[in-house]
Amino acid sequence: MSPKTSPPAPPTSLFHLYRALTTLIAPFAYRKVAKKLAAQGLGKTRQRERLGHASAARPAVAPGAPLIWFHGASVGESLAAITLINRISTKIPKAQFLLTSGTATSAAMAAKRLPECAQHQFAPLDSAAAVRRFLTHWRPDAGIFVESELWPITLSTAKEAGIPLALVNARLSERSIRRWRKKLPTAQFVIGLFDLLLTQNKQVAHDLMSIGAPPERVFPSGNLKAGATALPQDQSLVAEMRAALGQRPLWIASSTHQGEEEQVLAAHRELLQKHPDLCLLLAPRHPERAGEVTALIQAAGLSCAQRSTGAPISPDTQVYLADTLGELGSWYALSPIVFLGGSLLPIGGHNPFEVAQAKAAVLTGPHYSNFTETFPPMIAAGGAFEVKNADTLAAAVDLWLQDPAQLQTAREAAAGYVRAQSGQLDLVVERLISGLCLKAPDA
Repeated sequence: MSPKTSPPAPPTSLFHLYRALTTLIAPFAYRKVAKKLAAQGLGKTRQRERLGHASAARPAVAPGAPLIWFHGASVGESLAAITLINRISTKIPKAQFLLTSGTATSAAMAAKRLPECAQHQFAPLDSAAAVRRFLTHWRPDAGIFVESELWPITLSTAKEAGIPLALVNARLSERSIRRWRKKLPTAQFVIGLFDLLLTQNKQVAHDLMSIGAPPERVFPSGNLKAGATALPQDQSLVAEMRAALGQRPLWIASSTHQGEEEQVLAAHRELLQKHPDLCLLLAPRHPERAGEVTALIQAAGLSCAQRSTGAPISPDTQVYLADTLGELGSWYALSPIVFLGGSLLPIGGHNPFEVAQAKAAVLTGPHYSNFTETFPPMIAAGGAFEVKNADTLAAAVDLWLQDPAQLQTAREAAAGYVRAQSGQLDLVVERLISGLCLKAPDA
């Protein structure tokens, strides 16, 4: 099967205006992103990748083998891309891969988790000169974009270069869909640049078709994050933490956002009345908020040990503030009860697959719009439970603390749900290989 050859909608005056404006503002945009990367310890060579200047040579690809370019905005999308890279590399062993993203945290994660056949670069800014430099150097044979990365100039320039394009794990918020519908001809042009669109669920598929996606190119394919490799665990850290906790029970509140910690801490205070030795491991989504969160813990009258300062857990530590990056896998290994933040407020929720892969059960608030295809069936299967506020959160944690058998049932249900969902990956890989004409050299 070859890519669909029906021509895309023509570029619009709005697209041409966007192209002109990005040319004008690109120097200012670069200064901003370069300053941010510099603050995170990255030198000028890597900063200039955002202008399309490669910091590495194009890999030597075997004759007939493809160089496949994946792009994801940040850590979550990059992890989904790495999942696909690992699967595709088993089908096309001589393929080489390039992963681009836009954040320092995703670059650090990629350095640890990419296989030998892949390398990372920062994505070029969505301006004509930067994208042309990037494509001239790397000359990818296919481009695969993850979730909601719709950069008009990047996509159109790649298409002009004859590069087949796919959007995988696609999801667009209701707000994004409403905005695209207001400029429908431009939406039809941008969406029509993709040869293949694999969505997280049927609703996203319907939404994409409503803004111009050709129906024959759209396939609901499930959430790729279900098949991602489990988060890495530092076994020495896990052992150290278990020794410090001793027999104390522990629950985790992970990826919390501003406005949620107050409810989590209120729930913990209520739980301490029944479980006086209970410890809460609190891991805010943004560790740079540690000072603010520490103040909230103190205002709640709770004792705290802060990870970033090296403070150990003592017998009277009621809250352990895990204000670091890259250690979630180790934290999830410590407790079978995990509340996922970003869900008590209308933020969209966070990835429950990482929790379930660590053999833990999941608690979530009602606002999980980023995972609408995941949480309802996971809740129905008994692997996750929805709470609404501090009181219901405390009641749910208390139930699982007092009923280990029910907690174990929830853990098994969560793990079973993820195993069932990860089977979608093989279908996604086959669609990508056939839809983008990716073949092994000897095929």
